[in-house]
Amino acid sequence: MKTQLVLWSIVFGSAISTCAQQTIFNVPTTDVLDRGKVYVELDAAFKLDDRASFNRFSSFVPRVVVGVGGNVEVGLNVTGNVQPGADSTTIVPTVKWKFYQSDKKDTALIAGTNFYLPVRNRSYRAGSYSYLAVSKTINKTRLTGGGYIATKNVFASNAVRGGGQFGIEQTMNSKLTFAADWITGKHASGYFTPGVIYKPHPKVTSYFSYSIGNTRVRDGNHYFLFELGYNFN
Repeated sequence: MKTQLVLWSIVFGSAISTCAQQTIFNVPTTDVLDRGKVYVELDAAFKLDDRASFNRFSSFVPRVVVGVGGNVEVGLNVTGNVQPGADSTTIVPTVKWKFYQSDKKDTALIAGTNFYLPVRNRSYRAGSYSYLAVSKTINKTRLTGGGYIATKNVFASNAVRGGGQFGIEQTMNSKLTFAADWITGKHASGYFTPGVIYKPHPKVTSYFSYSIGNTRVRDGNHYFLFELGYNFN
């Protein structure tokens, strides 16, 4: 049982940063940084209750995203920093491309890939998570939907490796947005996450949310997710 708890803690640490680009909470948005723009963020997850199956834990994931031009941005995050338990440090380079945008129809299409390179206590050598998504903005509401596919072992050795990812953002004003996103599947990234996005300053964005697992919720598969980001330039 103790081994199971440690493994799930590692899983949670990976799950909170599936995508290193600009995201709603976990699902990538169709926003792409302009050339030369830099965005940095720290994601922190906390599970406060102590259940038999899913022990309390904390996890911290730093990330950086850079616009390289041509509607492309690249990113890097470091996952696997989990307490308690042994860290499973993983370097995750990423790329996202907005290959279509219609201002008239308020529609955009993106494609992206995250490359997973475990460097500490690794259970696999390398992996990837790729996705394709579309967004549609209606007044102050933006809807995002798409699909993903992952290589073996990115979630778990026998986990479902494909599915959907969806999101909704309801802008209230220049500082406040209500949002939620969902990644389907019973695996390390399979969560529904509702919350609030608050911008206290044009360059600062904070995210307050709660991730609820697609499975075993009554056993404690849920946690707080807080993110704080800063836009340079």
